[in-house]
Amino acid sequence: MDMSVGDRFMRRALELATLGRGHVSPNPMVGCVITHGSGSQERILGEGWHKQYGDWHAEVNAVNAVHPENKHLLAEATVYVTLEPCSHWGKTPPCADLLIEHRVKRVVCCNDDPNPLVSGQGFAKLRAAGIQVETGILAEEGRLLNARFFTFFEQKRPYILLKWAETTDGFIAGEGGKPVKISGDLAHRLVHRWRGEEDAILVGTNTARLDNPRLNTRLWAGKNPIRVVLDRNLVLSANLHLFDGSQPTLVYHASQTNVPTNYPNVSYVFAESLDQLIGDLYLRKIQSVLVEGGAAVLTSFMEAGLWDEMRVFRSPTMLGAGVKAPTVRGILRNREKIETDELTSYTKR
Repeated sequence: MDMSVGDRFMRRALELATLGRGHVSPNPMVGCVITHGSGSQERILGEGWHKQYGDWHAEVNAVNAVHPENKHLLAEATVYVTLEPCSHWGKTPPCADLLIEHRVKRVVCCNDDPNPLVSGQGFAKLRAAGIQVETGILAEEGRLLNARFFTFFEQKRPYILLKWAETTDGFIAGEGGKPVKISGDLAHRLVHRWRGEEDAILVGTNTARLDNPRLNTRLWAGKNPIRVVLDRNLVLSANLHLFDGSQPTLVYHASQTNVPTNYPNVSYVFAESLDQLIGDLYLRKIQSVLVEGGAAVLTSFMEAGLWDEMRVFRSPTMLGAGVKAPTVRGILRNREKIETDELTSYTKR
């Protein structure tokens, strides 16, 4: 196969897959491009992506996008899809069966599906039907696209993203934890977009008490994440925004007595350690968590090795005193300007 041509169509499939970000969890983001011909004559017949959880998968949308006059060409087509076609019935029929039904010639994929319900069975079905299957094309890019999905199934925990904003002189809050506006308005909007892309958002007791955050996506048109609050000794006041019932909220504590039971849309969960908390989130099928603070909570995740990515805003603001920001760790992956703020991203590996 001409790898340069194959890469071009697979990159298009990866690009399409990102359009489902924030809408398809707990399913993976998947893109699909169907082509006909070979070499310089290879042309796109149809393309699609998984748009919404519970809705049609990428392969179905791509097949449906093929013009009726070109349906007969599917028997000679190559299907570029970013993840192994599913082989089981879920909310929709198996995509492997659809490709077999149309007798496509070849299927090219980035990655095997780590979900035990699929895990090679989709490829096996296709090969048994006489369809040529090629895997590992742009595999690294495919894994990066669905890092949350792969982390969940391979490491049995959510993907954990740590985020904070710090001043030029290295502070994350004022003296005594007093809230201080550090990053700019565009950075705030970007954070609200990130919230809509993750399954859950987590803060500690001090951040909940001092900042009284809503932890929603009011500055961006996205879904609200599940709120996760660490309140070990159950000291948080009932009049905080976190207990307003507007979105599902999990409160993790270590108290044996006086556990509240009357807050709507709020669940109290006993957990004596971060490992127990993360284990419970996994059992609830939460694939990603955005940790927004404060400094002690962020540092505790770092020290426990429970993190995958850091996103840090650095502002030209100077405080002179206050709560010191966590120490950045990991490998620098990206650096960009967001108005007057600098955003840097790091990964553990």
